[in-house]
Amino acid sequence: MQQELLRLIKSRSTPVAKGKKMKVKHLTVIAATMGVALAIAGCEETASSAAPATPPTVPVAEVVVRPVTPFIELTGSLTAVKRVELRPRVAGYIQEVSVPEGQFVEKGSELFRIDPRLFQTALNAAQAHLREAEAASLLAQTEFARTRQLFNQKVVARERLDIATASLNAGKAQVDAAKAALEAAQLDMSFTRVTAPIAGRVGQVLVTEGNYVTSGVTPLTTIVSISPLHVYFDVDERTYLQSLAAGRASATLQGQQAAKVSVALLTDKTYSRPGRVDFLSNTSDRGTGTVRVRAVIDNPDGQLTPGLFAKVKLETGAPQARVLVADQSIGTDQGRRYVLIVGKDDKTEYRPVELGPVIDDLRVIEQGVQPGERIVVKGLVGPGMQITPQSASIDGTPIVMPQTAGAAP
Repeated sequence: MQQELLRLIKSRSTPVAKGKKMKVKHLTVIAATMGVALAIAGCEETASSAAPATPPTVPVAEVVVRPVTPFIELTGSLTAVKRVELRPRVAGYIQEVSVPEGQFVEKGSELFRIDPRLFQTALNAAQAHLREAEAASLLAQTEFARTRQLFNQKVVARERLDIATASLNAGKAQVDAAKAALEAAQLDMSFTRVTAPIAGRVGQVLVTEGNYVTSGVTPLTTIVSISPLHVYFDVDERTYLQSLAAGRASATLQGQQAAKVSVALLTDKTYSRPGRVDFLSNTSDRGTGTVRVRAVIDNPDGQLTPGLFAKVKLETGAPQARVLVADQSIGTDQGRRYVLIVGKDDKTEYRPVELGPVIDDLRVIEQGVQPGERIVVKGLVGPGMQITPQSASIDGTPIVMPQTAGAAP
C-alpha cells in the first residue's frame, strides 16, 4: 500500500501547465493523504502483530479438612478455691507485722505477732497450778493408802476410809483441770503468732503495729489460693440440655464431668489453659434462663488472679470433619461472604459461604465449600475469569516443587 502511495505522489508531482499556486495546493493535498494512509497502515500492522492476553497467575490451594470439636465461647470470672480473711484468735496489741503484701506465702508462715507477755504470765500460772494439783493429789494418794491399811486392821472407821477415797478422787480431778488450763494457756500463747492457715497470695495489711485487736473480730489481711482456680460462667438452657445435662448423670456415677473447657485471659489470642467442669448448679435462674457452671483450671505460673474476667471455650460435642480456609481468601459482597472456587477449566466461580469460628488461624466454613475443592487464596481476580493456577498452601505460600535430579538449571 505504501508503494502505491509513492507512485501516486510522483504522478501528481509531474509539472503541468498551470500556475505556481496550483502546484502548491496539489502538493499539500498529496502530503495530507499520504500521512493518513501511512497512519492507517501502521495501525493495521500493530493490530496484526499483537498477541492474545495471557490469563493472570493466581495462587490456588485445596481447602483444608480437619476434625473440629464444636464449642461455644462464653465470658466467666476467676475465683479462688480457698479464701481466708485472717483474724486474731486472742486479743492484744500488735507487736510485729511481717506480711509480704501481694506475695506468695507458705502455710504456717508467721504474718503477725501479738504482745505475748500477758499470755506468758498466764502460762506460768497454769504450770504452777498444775504442780500444786499434782502435789495435792500425791498427798491424797498417800493418805488413802494409810487409811486403807488402818481400816483393814480395824483401827479406823469406815467413814475415815470414805473421806480418804473422796480426797484421792478430788486430787485426780484437780490435776486434770490444771492440765486443761495449762493446755489452754499454751494455745493462747501460740495464738500470739498469727500464721497463714493456707498457702497462697497474701493481700494488703489492714492493721499495723501498736493497734489493739479483738479476738475473732478484727480483720488483719486476706489470703487466697492460687492453683488451682475456679471459673464460674453461665450457659443457656439449650446448651445445658444438649451438652451438659447428660454429663450430670455420668458425673454422679463416675465422679467426674465429661465436658471440657479451655480458658484464656481477655488479652490472650488462644485458649491455652485447659480445664474441666466440676460443678453444675442444682437450679436454673428463671430470670435469665441460664444455669451456673463451674470449671477448675491449673495455674502453675500464678499469672491468673481471682476476680479477673476470662474467656471460656466450652466443648459441646464430639469432633466432626470441617472445611477450613484462610481469612484472606474470603471476600465481602454487600454484607455477604464468598470465596472464589477454581473449576476444572481453571475458571473462577462465585460461591457464597457461611462462616464459623477460627481454629488455629483458619476459618471454619459451615456451608458453601465441599472437601477437595480448590479456592483462590489471594489476588485481584473476579468471578468468571480465566486464570493460570499456581499451587500454594492454604495461607498463600507458594509450593516449590522439588527439582528433578539432572535437570537443567
